[in-house]
Amino acid sequence: MSKSRNPTAPLFQAPEGLKPLAERMRPASLDDIVGQRRLVAPGSALRRAIESGNVHSMILWGPPGCGKTTLALLLAKYADARFRAISAVLSGLPEVRVVLAEAQAAFEQGERTVLFVDEVHRFNKSQQDAFLPHIERGSILFVGATTENPSFELNSALLSRCRVHVMESVAAADIVDALQRALVDGVRGLGGQGLRVDEDKLALIAQAADGDVRRGLTLLEIAAELALGEGGEVTDATLEQVLADRTRRFDKQGEQFYDQISALHKSVRSSDPDAALYWFARMLDGGCDPHYLSRRLTRMAVEDIGLADPRALQMALEAWDAYDRLGSPEGDLALAQLVLYLATCAKSNAGYVAFGEARADVREFGTQAVPMHLRNAPTKLLKQLGHGSGYQYDHDLAGGVALDQVALPAAIGDRAYYRPVERGMELRLKEKLDALRLARAQARGGPG
Repeated sequence: MSKSRNPTAPLFQAPEGLKPLAERMRPASLDDIVGQRRLVAPGSALRRAIESGNVHSMILWGPPGCGKTTLALLLAKYADARFRAISAVLSGLPEVRVVLAEAQAAFEQGERTVLFVDEVHRFNKSQQDAFLPHIERGSILFVGATTENPSFELNSALLSRCRVHVMESVAAADIVDALQRALVDGVRGLGGQGLRVDEDKLALIAQAADGDVRRGLTLLEIAAELALGEGGEVTDATLEQVLADRTRRFDKQGEQFYDQISALHKSVRSSDPDAALYWFARMLDGGCDPHYLSRRLTRMAVEDIGLADPRALQMALEAWDAYDRLGSPEGDLALAQLVLYLATCAKSNAGYVAFGEARADVREFGTQAVPMHLRNAPTKLLKQLGHGSGYQYDHDLAGGVALDQVALPAAIGDRAYYRPVERGMELRLKEKLDALRLARAQARGGPG
């Protein structure tokens, strides 16, 4: 085994001045970690495992800047293990094999390796499979970091050999703590430089960091560079420069994207216009394509409102068209008004459910023949074969409906796919359809 290292010793030995502030201030012990109390609080299962050196292979799932890399480094330090890091963005299978071979050689000499794989979800199945035998024999402690849902992005074989730990976005108050440490620390941080930042401005920086400690420290470092050249005080004007054009976290192809569109859809369905408008604004703010939002809002008009308010579909198409004509930012308002309308109008998924049940019957009963009386008879031969025979032309009958005429294949029998709800326009449709179905049943000899 290698010589034991002190778990509270600094993680890095390279000259501190060459590193960004966020790297210099990286926690050197579990007590230095801000946020993640659920995972690393004193007495927690993971903390006990880390402090005892009895760690396991794991997947760390969480947003950027929440401490995934830091936790992996601490795992290696507390376990007295080698630390190797690769990025799935920059590395391919040849590089992975080299690292695994090194880890195997070290294992044979009595030393384990913590292998940290950043953005592990970007590796394909065969690349992920390369780690499996090494995890099983214990030659590596595998730590994969991902911002995406492991259930969707990682193969089941890798997941079965690792524990998934969910890491959370860091609260603004915790980021303030990290910023204050950086201001006090004169070795790694900004202490001793005469920099002055009041608490309100630290809170603004922490808020702008949007849950990302690394981002908060980077913003503070930029503010410090500007302020130290102008007297040492971070002023409102300084912050205005530093925080200009900041954006919230939003991955157009990732987990946050689908979580946010889910929140928008469900807020509309729950008739909560305020929540719906918030999520709509969040997605626009994050850079979501308004055409995508237009399509999803139109889907909501069809799926969740349907015939309870047929105007919803018309409004969705008109708002989409208005955005196409106006573009952003003017066209954004048309979509925002659509969000409000969809959230406030009556809801019904009766059409959506009915269509699903009809499709299920199509799959179950296969290719059923069209009843003879409903078949088309454009030629003399087809008429002689009975096509169209017995068909009742509804407009010629009293009431305009042939109540005893059967339109579904015999194998399927009677069906009531469409069941209108007692809301909005469908309330009137329900009354009419209930009466019609009752009359049809009576005409066919069913219960009155």
